[in-house]
Amino acid sequence: YGYINYRNPKVEKVDIAIDKPLTCDSLKIVAVSDVHLGLGTGKSMAKKYVEMINAQSPDVVLIAGDLIDNSIAPVEANHLEEELNAIKAPMGVYLVPGNHEYISGIDACAEFIADTKVRMLRDSIVTLPGGLQIIGRDDMSNRNRKPLEELMEGTDSTRPLIVLDHQPYDLAGADSLGVDIQISGHTHRGQIWPLNWLTDCIFEQSHGYRKWAHSHIYVSSGLSLWGPPFRIGTHSDMAVIEVL
Repeated sequence: YGYINYRNPKVEKVDIAIDKPLTCDSLKIVAVSDVHLGLGTGKSMAKKYVEMINAQSPDVVLIAGDLIDNSIAPVEANHLEEELNAIKAPMGVYLVPGNHEYISGIDACAEFIADTKVRMLRDSIVTLPGGLQIIGRDDMSNRNRKPLEELMEGTDSTRPLIVLDHQPYDLAGADSLGVDIQISGHTHRGQIWPLNWLTDCIFEQSHGYRKWAHSHIYVSSGLSLWGPPFRIGTHSDMAVIEVL
C-alpha cells in the first residue's frame, strides 16, 4: 500500500486571486518539490513526473528545492538532463536549491543545472512576461543568504510576487512583508505516520495550502521522497496553481 501510494502522487489544484495586475487573464503554475533525482528516483520515475507536469499544460514550472538527492553522480550517469529538458512551459522552469543540493555539492549541482533548460535562482529575482515576479531564495544551508527584506527591495510592490524557498520557516515573517504567494517543500510531511505529527508540530505549516493574513502559502509534501520507497499516512503531491 505504501509503495503504491508513493508511486501515485496527488494533483492538488489551487486557485489564487491576487489584487494586483497581470497582463494576462490568468497564469497556470505547476509547483513541485523534493524530486530527489538519483539512485531512488531514476530515469523511469523522472519521465513519469515530467509527463504529469506536461499534462497540465503549465505556463511556468517552479521547483522548490531538493531536485537532486544525495549525489550528482547517478544523475549525470543516467543523463537525467534529458527528462528535465522535456518539461514544456513557455515561461520557463525555475528551481531554487534545497539542503540536498548542498549535500550533493552545490557547485556541481549548479553546473549540471546550467546545462539544462532549468534556471536556478539563488537569492535572485526574475519577472515573467505576465508581470509576475519570482524571488528565488538560496537554501538555509547557505548561512550568508540574503534576508527576504533585502531581496524584496529589488521588486515592484504593485506587481504580484512569488517567493520560492525550500524550507518553510518564518512564514509569518513572509506574510508580514506582503509576499503574495510562497511555495516551499522540504517537510515531506514526515513521509511516514506518525512522523507527520512531528512535522506538524515543528513547522507553522507542514503541508498543503493556507491563506494567511496576506500571503497564500503552499507547502508541498514532495513529488517524490527520500529513503524507503513508501508513504503511509501522507501523500506525494504536485500543485497546479491558477493565479487569477
